[in-house]
Amino acid sequence: MPNSMKPKLLIVDDDEAIRTQMKWALGEDYEVHFAEDRKAAVESFEAHSPAVTLLDLGLPPCPNECDEGLAVLSDILAIDNTAKVIIISGQGEKHNAIQAVGAGAYDFLCKPVEMEELRLLIRRCIHVMELEKEYHKLQQSQRSDVFENMLGTSPQMQAVFAFIRKVAGTNAPVLLLGESGTGKEMAAAAIHHRSARKDGPFVAINCNAIPENLLESELFGHEKGSFTGAHIQRKGLLETASGGTLFLDEIGELPPAIQVKLLRFLQEQRLQRVGGRQELQVDTRLVAATNADLKGLINNGKFREDLYFRLAVVTIRLLPLRERGEDIVFLAREFLQRYGSQNGRTRMVFAPDALRAMSCYSWPGNVRELQNRVKRGVIMTSGSRVTAKDLELERDRGVVSSAATTLRQAREHVEREMVEQALKKNSGKITSAAAELGISRPTLYELMEKLGISKERAATNINLH
Repeated sequence: MPNSMKPKLLIVDDDEAIRTQMKWALGEDYEVHFAEDRKAAVESFEAHSPAVTLLDLGLPPCPNECDEGLAVLSDILAIDNTAKVIIISGQGEKHNAIQAVGAGAYDFLCKPVEMEELRLLIRRCIHVMELEKEYHKLQQSQRSDVFENMLGTSPQMQAVFAFIRKVAGTNAPVLLLGESGTGKEMAAAAIHHRSARKDGPFVAINCNAIPENLLESELFGHEKGSFTGAHIQRKGLLETASGGTLFLDEIGELPPAIQVKLLRFLQEQRLQRVGGRQELQVDTRLVAATNADLKGLINNGKFREDLYFRLAVVTIRLLPLRERGEDIVFLAREFLQRYGSQNGRTRMVFAPDALRAMSCYSWPGNVRELQNRVKRGVIMTSGSRVTAKDLELERDRGVVSSAATTLRQAREHVEREMVEQALKKNSGKITSAAAELGISRPTLYELMEKLGISKERAATNINLH
């Protein structure tokens, strides 16, 4: 069998004669790696990810004691708590071997080792490991925190998942609200994939990325000769997405003339190409998204109110990452596992300072920024632990300095955090939260209104019109 296809074994023993014996006995069936002390054992485990580790408890600098061997066991299990470690001990160390099993070792054998018994135990270890992997895959497929490639354990995200399940089966237009990087396109794709249109096309367009003079043709298509450069007839994206879903990102950037045409399409499901006279019946569902204040744009005459109500039959608000609590570390660990695997480093962890920094940071770029920082951390770290420095989230940068560029923004940031934490701690009770903040109830209400905070926002952030 080629060496690359063999299961890997790590043998940790300071006795050269035993290492040689193991190599001859097991080298034909396994890719064998050796280590003589704690440092080399941990480095080899991180480098090779062995299926099974054979560990002698008596290691230098104190080979007559078990402390160093037990420390190696602890280090390995800290890197991978599912690691399979078989203790190889002398008869006099049997009680220590039993102690090691209690600390997480898979099993133990006493010296001198019977090779057939060892081979059987190794095969059993590998079989158990494969069963655990299959079970883990099954658990992954049934996870409640994974929904159509969207991730989240927080009550807010679970509520979003539940709401998408409900609205996906309808043909109603959906408006997705949220800051840049909160996953609006992923939510739109989830609505499509959960709908009866899932076998039809899912087409996405950023309304802000296409010049205004081309946007009408891009959406509605054009007839040959309708304008300079229109050498052929061309379908627009509304037609291309027929039978499926068209996702319009940054809907607030639509010019007024195109807003009128889109409103007519939503009312009648009919359109005319640019330069055309024939009306075409098109069966396309619209999902729109914006990070802008559409109601403010309506008040300023920049967005049609009737179009807003046509688009916002169902509204889903996607929270910024800073308001998703435990999701920050949960998502970070998911991304670490993903990008670590892509780079051949499957046992990476976050250092404590990285976990603290991520929990304190305000994440102005939301999930997209978190992904990029974790990806950078995987690339920059030289070991298996990603630190705050690897993420460029050193404590001296501070939460406020990374999120605010003016004194007013800094003040609002601190106010928002303190108000939201007080409301959360006191289950939304205004009187208790105000007392904790040392202000009056009317002052707290004024602050909440200024910052756009409602007691209910942290619960669902979803509205049905």
